Amino acid sequence: MKKFTLAIFVMVVLSSVVFAGGTAESGAAAVVANKDKPLVFFNRQPSDPVTGEIDMQVMNWNDKTYYVGFDAAGGGAVQGQLIVDYLASADPAKLDRNGDGVIGYVLCIGDVGHNDSKARTQGIRQALGTWNGSTDPGQAVEGSAVVGGKTMKVVELDSRAMTGTDGTTWNANAATDAMSNWVTRLGDQIDMVISNNDGMAMGCLQASNYPAGVPIFGYDANADAIEAIGQGKLTGTVSQNVDAQATATLQVLRNLLDGLTGNEVVTAGITKADQYGNKISAPVNYVAETKALLAENSGVNSSNWTQYTEGTRDAGIKQISGPSFKVILTIYNSGDNFLSSSYIPALQYYAPLLNIDLTIVQGDGQNESSCLDRFTNLNNFDAYAINMVRTNSGMDYLDRLSY
Repeated sequence: MKKFTLAIFVMVVLSSVVFAGGTAESGAAAVVANKDKPLVFFNRQPSDPVTGEIDMQVMNWNDKTYYVGFDAAGGGAVQGQLIVDYLASADPAKLDRNGDGVIGYVLCIGDVGHNDSKARTQGIRQALGTWNGSTDPGQAVEGSAVVGGKTMKVVELDSRAMTGTDGTTWNANAATDAMSNWVTRLGDQIDMVISNNDGMAMGCLQASNYPAGVPIFGYDANADAIEAIGQGKLTGTVSQNVDAQATATLQVLRNLLDGLTGNEVVTAGITKADQYGNKISAPVNYVAETKALLAENSGVNSSNWTQYTEGTRDAGIKQISGPSFKVILTIYNSGDNFLSSSYIPALQYYAPLLNIDLTIVQGDGQNESSCLDRFTNLNNFDAYAINMVRTNSGMDYLDRLSY
């Protein structure tokens, strides 16, 4: 009798182990250690916050680790060109508010340790000739630009990293305060306002003393920013094709969970139709050296803003018939304007279409523990998607997956 009871006990234990990390309904058919499951970092690329060097130790965690984002350097160039194109057709007499022959601008920097912020600051300064090799606040030289056929001097009057009182970066409230102070201190020397993202640009517009008619540029193509362009309040922004990024984040996981390998992981459903007939419509490129899928960028202004209005989704992604999988996904900051207003809604739209049961946990944008403490019950998930508070925190998450 004891032998029979022991045999039943062993069978029950083995049965529970077989489906660890997934369920029969989710398609998991054998034991897969957490460290061997698919993993995608997105939006915040694992990197050194000072040098910007990609952390390939993190990216080579396993053969199922990838990054999904957008072409940051290309995006910086697109924003710079958007500004240059605007200046080329502007009236010098109207743009130069105090008539001193100098185009003065102020710059809202998102996060000095974030690769995307660095790329945008560099793209802006290179386009305006104020680049001196550094993306830090206050590090710019005198430049020049063609304004309505006339070459004019360009000066970065001030630049500041927009960090909130709670330590969060890319902070819109900090941008409102900075803009108010800039106007008080610099007055009509300010001919143009440029921001590393839409949230801070919209924050600048909230300043009670924002000078009417001064052109302002953002980045992200958030719904409120697109509306502001339509209303003539915001001059321009850059779309990083958030739907392509959100879909690619999920699609890479889906491909790996479906057993795809090699080049198929980063092409199926992305640059070519997958087995279900899905394919992302916007351009997405793969950089093998950094295991990164990057969506292309496009400039948005008064001539084309209607193409980017809220609710537009990728018709190339439709409901699939494959098995369902469970994925836990972290968001570094529940208050981040771009992620909360654009990225998360896109994820929530595409996840059901790809039969992904998505659990989203969000941090406070300041403490890594606010995300890590919610990155739990990992055995219950088939794959992971990580958006860190700090770009050099990748190993903290990998440590959680190593046991």
